[in-house]
Amino acid sequence: MSRVLAFAAAAAIAVAGLAPTAADAQMKVGLIPSSTGPISVVGIPQKNTAALLPQKIGDISVEYTVLDDASDPTQTAQAVKKLLTDNVDAIIGPSGSPNAMGIIGFIAEAGTPLLAPVGTAAAVLPMDDKKKWVFKTTQNDDIIAKALVDHMTKTGVKTVGIIAVNDPFGENWVKTFTAIAEKAGIKISSTERYQRVDTSVMAQTLKLVGQNPDAVLVAAAGGSTILPHTTLVDQGYKGKIYQTHGAAAPAFLKLGGKKVEGAILAASLMLVIDEIPDSNPSKKVATAYIDAYKKLYGEIPATFGANVYDAGLLLQAAVPEAAKAGKPGTKEFRAGLRDALEKTKELVGTQGVYNMTADDHSGFDERGRVMITVKDGKWKLLQ
Repeated sequence: MSRVLAFAAAAAIAVAGLAPTAADAQMKVGLIPSSTGPISVVGIPQKNTAALLPQKIGDISVEYTVLDDASDPTQTAQAVKKLLTDNVDAIIGPSGSPNAMGIIGFIAEAGTPLLAPVGTAAAVLPMDDKKKWVFKTTQNDDIIAKALVDHMTKTGVKTVGIIAVNDPFGENWVKTFTAIAEKAGIKISSTERYQRVDTSVMAQTLKLVGQNPDAVLVAAAGGSTILPHTTLVDQGYKGKIYQTHGAAAPAFLKLGGKKVEGAILAASLMLVIDEIPDSNPSKKVATAYIDAYKKLYGEIPATFGANVYDAGLLLQAAVPEAAKAGKPGTKEFRAGLRDALEKTKELVGTQGVYNMTADDHSGFDERGRVMITVKDGKWKLLQ
């Protein structure tokens, strides 16, 4: 890891040392991963991906500043203020949904685009004058929820219990999933909540098991996805257990072990890349990212890192257009960057294809997810 950090630091110094000229301007980008703290499972691959982001876009060199917020929304706000003071042209991050929701006002006031690799759709919906500066590099909840409900309907699920983490990610999932499920004729037996840092969810899961729904949905992200799932299994629950794309991390398999066998989720094709046909437009991009990450770190990245990699792809496409509006470091450039991001069309990323509009700053469609299960301790495409 020290070798990797040294490499990344050297790269950053090398980029920072380039003196901007008329033909070689420089833009600054901040990256705020939660590489320590409760959501480090999400933040570590995002921090690591910084070394794979584009260091030059056209004639513009890119300098990255990486600040760990320790999973703390207060530290996220402090990091954002520092980066804005340093006159960055864009920010990638943070890792957590609560962290992102707390900084939207600062981003909008500064007129600086934020590429948010977070789960909650509340970061971009409903669209308003503040959220128009935010672009989300993960699938919106409704795309994932629709896939889960479709599977439930096909497999005869009539009742579902929900256990959701008590934060913006969980709350938006409760709202979105409940509406889609009830429209499909599925009854919600009850909705239970817990905190990310809780060490027990015994009371909540006992209530769910007592109601004996056909299925239970765990609405959480990162490490907090595991405890409700394993507790349900320990209590003898025999129904289907669904997860959101927030569970799409190696830690879910490693820490959950045999107790997460049979888990069902809709998530990125990266989890089952070997089973994805070559005709899928994202397979080539995702494979390139996986190979580059593995070469640098000796392991396969979690899909959370891919959300940051896709932010780099979005910038690569948008920066040349933004440069027509002004030079990096100016409000004209940042406004041009926002406008260019909003006009993104058919950009192939690691997890799907982006088509942004004034009302949709996520841009994914059904190409942005596949149905997956856990079998023999591995992710498998669910046929």
